[in-house]
Amino acid sequence: MEEKKIDLNSIIGFVLIGVILIWILYNNTPTDQEIQAEKARQEQVQVQDEASKNNVLIEQTQGVNLQDSTALAAYKGSLGSFAYSATLPSATDNVTTFENDKVRFKVSNKGGQIVEVLLKNFNRYDSVPVYLVEKGNASFNLTFSTTENRTLNTQDLYFEPSLTKNGDTQVLSMKLKASNNQYLEYRYELKPGEYLMDYSIRSQGLSGVLNSSQPVQLSWKQKSIRHSQSIQYENRYTRLTFLEDGRSSKLSQGGDDDDTATKVKWISYRQHFFSSILINPNEFSDVSLTSKQLFEDESVEEKFTKLYTSSLPLEIQAGELNSHLKWYFGPTDARIFNDYKDLQLSDSIPFGWGIFGFINKYIFTPIFGFLSNVFPYGIAIIIMTILVRIVLSPVTYKSYVSQAKMKVLRPEIKEINDKYKDNAMKRQQETMKLYGKAGVSPMSGCVPALLQLPVFYALFMFFPTAIMLRHKSFLWADDLSSYDIVYKFPDGFYIPFYGDHVSLFPILASVAIFFYMKMTTGQQQAMQQPTQEGMPDMGSIMKIMIYISPLMMLFFFNNYASGLSLYYFISNLITIVIMLVIKNYIIDEDKIHNKIQANKKKPKKENRFQRKMREMMEQAETQQKKKR
Repeated sequence: MEEKKIDLNSIIGFVLIGVILIWILYNNTPTDQEIQAEKARQEQVQVQDEASKNNVLIEQTQGVNLQDSTALAAYKGSLGSFAYSATLPSATDNVTTFENDKVRFKVSNKGGQIVEVLLKNFNRYDSVPVYLVEKGNASFNLTFSTTENRTLNTQDLYFEPSLTKNGDTQVLSMKLKASNNQYLEYRYELKPGEYLMDYSIRSQGLSGVLNSSQPVQLSWKQKSIRHSQSIQYENRYTRLTFLEDGRSSKLSQGGDDDDTATKVKWISYRQHFFSSILINPNEFSDVSLTSKQLFEDESVEEKFTKLYTSSLPLEIQAGELNSHLKWYFGPTDARIFNDYKDLQLSDSIPFGWGIFGFINKYIFTPIFGFLSNVFPYGIAIIIMTILVRIVLSPVTYKSYVSQAKMKVLRPEIKEINDKYKDNAMKRQQETMKLYGKAGVSPMSGCVPALLQLPVFYALFMFFPTAIMLRHKSFLWADDLSSYDIVYKFPDGFYIPFYGDHVSLFPILASVAIFFYMKMTTGQQQAMQQPTQEGMPDMGSIMKIMIYISPLMMLFFFNNYASGLSLYYFISNLITIVIMLVIKNYIIDEDKIHNKIQANKKKPKKENRFQRKMREMMEQAETQQKKKR
C-alpha cells in the first residue's frame, strides 16, 4: 500500500489562494467615499423622479395666459414662488449674444443656459465654422427642491438677462426671479482675447425658498459635434477627461463608459482638437460621469461622435447658493492651456502616459512650436525629424556596432554549435563563455532599440493631437492633422481596415520602412546564431516580417494624420542614410575582429551575476548527467 505523504506544494498553493481571496475581498469592500457616492446617486434619482413629475405640470401650463389671475394662480400652484419669473417680459425663448475676438456665445432666456458657442478662428473640414454648442446639442440644468415641496428644473424656467460691461469685460447676468429682490443668478464674465470665462451660480434672498435639506443637482449634457472628415479618426481622440484629486482620469474612448469621482477640479468634454471644460477651483464632490458613442460606422451622414453627461451636487450654504466656476470653450491647445497652469488644463491633452507624456509636453511641443513659427509646417516636421534622428544617432551607432561584433563571432559560434550539437546545456555554456571572453553581450543590440521606443511612441501621440497642424497644408496634403487623399474610391466602395481612399504619405513611409528592414534584417541574419535543432528558424521569420510590417503600416496609417506618415517617411530615410554612413565610413570590421581577439586573451574576471549564472548552468548540467 502506498504511503500517503503531505504534499508541501499543495499546502503552499492553498495558502496562496487563500491570501489572494482575502486580498480580493478586502479591495472590493466599498470605501466610505463609495458609500457616500452611492447615497448621493440615490438621492439624485429621487430628485430627478420628482422633477420629471413636476415637468408634466410645467408642460401643461405652457401657453397659459399669465395675465389671467385664475391662470396665474394655477401656474403658481405648479411653480410656487418662481411663477413670478413667468410674468416678466423676459419669459420668452429670446437669446442674448456676447462675444470677443475669439468666441461668440448665445444664451437663452429659457434656462439661462448657453445655446450656441462659435469659435471664430476655426472651420470644420467642410469649411463650415466650428460650433461647440448649437441646435440643442447641449443642456445645462439645475434641479432643486423648494420649501413649498416642489422640485424644479432651471432649463424649464425663464431668466431675465442683463448685459453690461466692467471695463473691457462683458458681464451677462441671467436671473431667475422669485420676486424683484429674490433670484437665482447665472453670471457670465468674458474678457477680450480669452476662451476662458468666469461663471458664477449664486442666489439672493432664497434662504426661505430653497430646501437646503435636498441637494441642488447640476446636470451638464453635450453631444460632440463632428468636425473632421473621418469620424472614426476624430472619435479616437474624443474623450471625457476629468481632474480628480490632482490627477487626470478618463472614460473609455472606444465605447460606452461611466464612472464616479470625488474632489474633481474640472470636467473636459474633448472633441479631438476642441474642448468644452467646466472648472471648479474649489472642486466638485460625488460626481457621476457617462460617455456614450453615437455612431457605428464611417459615414458622411454621421454628425456626432459621443454623448457626455455629468451630474454633480452644488452646496447650499446658509440657505443660499454661491459657486464660483469657470467655462472654457476653445481649442485643445497646450500653448493656450499653459496660460492657466494653476488649473492643470494641459492634463486633458492626450500626450501619453509617464515618460511619453513628459517628452511630448516638455520637449516636442515647445520645439515644434518654435520651428513652426519660423518655417512652414511641413518643413518644420522634416527639420524636427532630422533633429530627432541626430540625437538618436549615437544609439543607432551603438546598435550597429553590436551587430557587427556578433557578425564577427558567428563562425566561432557555429563551431561551438557543431561541436556540442547533442548537448544543449554545454553548447549554451560555451557560447556564454565566448561572449564573456570577447567582451560582447547579445543584449547590447536590444538595449539601444529599447531606448528609442519612448521617442517612437511619444511622436505617435504627438502628431494626431497637435492642433498646430490642423488645416496646414504641405505638398499634396491639404491638412497635416488628417489623412491626405490622392485617390478617392467610388461612392460605396470601402476596403475593410484601409478605407475609402488612397493616401500617398503612408505608401512612401511603407516603402521606406521596407528598405530599412531589408538592411537591418540582413545585418541581423549575419550576426544571428545558427538555427538549433527544434528551434524556430528566425531567419525565415524575419524575411516574412520584411513584407508584413510595411503592409501593416500601409493599412494602419492610411486613416491617420498625414503629418505622422510624413515623419516616419523622413525618419526612415534618414536612418537608412545614417546606417550606410556608419557601415561604409565609420565601422571597420577588421578592427572589431582584432579587438575581440585581444579581449579574449585578457584574463576575464567574473562579476557576481556571471558567476551565479555559470554555477546555475553547471548545476543543471550535473543534474542532467545524473538522470542519464
